[in-house]
Amino acid sequence: MTDLELLHFEELKKDVQAQYLKDHSPSYDDISKWKGIDIIYFQEDLRKKAKGNISEKSFYTYFKSSPVTKLPRIDMLNLLSIYAGYSSWYEFKKKHLFADEILSEDKDLNDDELQELEKTISSALNLPETDQTPSKIIKTEAKNDDLQNNNSDNQTIKEKNNSQENSLQSLKKEQKKNYQKAIWIAASSIFIVLAGLLGFKDEIFQKTYTYCFTDADRNLSVQRDIEIKVIKENESPIFYRIKPGECFVYPSKDKNLKMQISSTVYENLEINRNLENAPEKETIALKPDDYKMAVYYFSIKDIQGANTEELIKQKRKQLESRISNDAVITQVYDSDIYGVETLDKQKYITLVTTPTTSLKNLKLIEMKKDKGKIVSIKFKISNNENNQ
Repeated sequence: MTDLELLHFEELKKDVQAQYLKDHSPSYDDISKWKGIDIIYFQEDLRKKAKGNISEKSFYTYFKSSPVTKLPRIDMLNLLSIYAGYSSWYEFKKKHLFADEILSEDKDLNDDELQELEKTISSALNLPETDQTPSKIIKTEAKNDDLQNNNSDNQTIKEKNNSQENSLQSLKKEQKKNYQKAIWIAASSIFIVLAGLLGFKDEIFQKTYTYCFTDADRNLSVQRDIEIKVIKENESPIFYRIKPGECFVYPSKDKNLKMQISSTVYENLEINRNLENAPEKETIALKPDDYKMAVYYFSIKDIQGANTEELIKQKRKQLESRISNDAVITQVYDSDIYGVETLDKQKYITLVTTPTTSLKNLKLIEMKKDKGKIVSIKFKISNNENNQ
């Protein structure tokens, strides 16, 4: 990467900013000062015109500082170039050549690659020759020793003694082999029994508990996804996701159970059970959360048609009545530069009542109430794209 590449990218950022300012009026004209809802609207326009997206983390990395010290990935450069009105990053550079700049589509070898190539060629030219010297054949003359002649009687006695010794050795080897085989069979049997006990110990000692969920107001089965976090002492939490209408089946040999239950439209609930005397099947009632239901409705409802303005007014009115004027509202970001941002009540209501696709990724982290009013909200708009 050359300094010219970075200069080209700075020019591309200016074209992207100019393209957005044609149809929008952000808080600041300078793209490096955008944040919060301005970035969300820019992401929406990018998806609409270039059929792609960049994450909020990438925006802060490449647009908040100038000049940048590193170049984004080529897919992000192509996406921004298309948004600015060019077919690709290469075409953008071609239209903005600097003095004496020669643009080539072929990538030249850098110094490291040239050195590696030189080493490879050098090694090939200095390969050692294969030694083709035939091996020497050493001939040795067999020595013929004079054998002592024995008489036939001595040979007969020796043959009998050798035969008896061979029989005794064969018998000892057979007995030893049978003894080792018996020990091996006994050890294998003990190992199989122990392995069976270890493999089925959980099934032997554990019990299965079933928890079903109903709507406390309607007394009907919950028709929303439910997230359950099982908390064990000195262990990391275990997360489960229960589909609408299904029950939570939990096999365990523990004496106690602690779980936290949450859903998109119900109040959070913490359950503690002593499993030594707890029933194996239980129904848990979840209380609907008015605020969560409102945000969930705003996130999935398609606001289009003749009554668009009326629906938005209705939504704003509902949130006005539920949120305290002094509420502390915080948005959490993925960016390493900007971790959190505080929003006032009106700005937050504008954010969650504006029909953008980003609302589908809105996740409520924490909410507190006092005397029927919401006094604290912490939320995050999760990133869901490939460009990082």
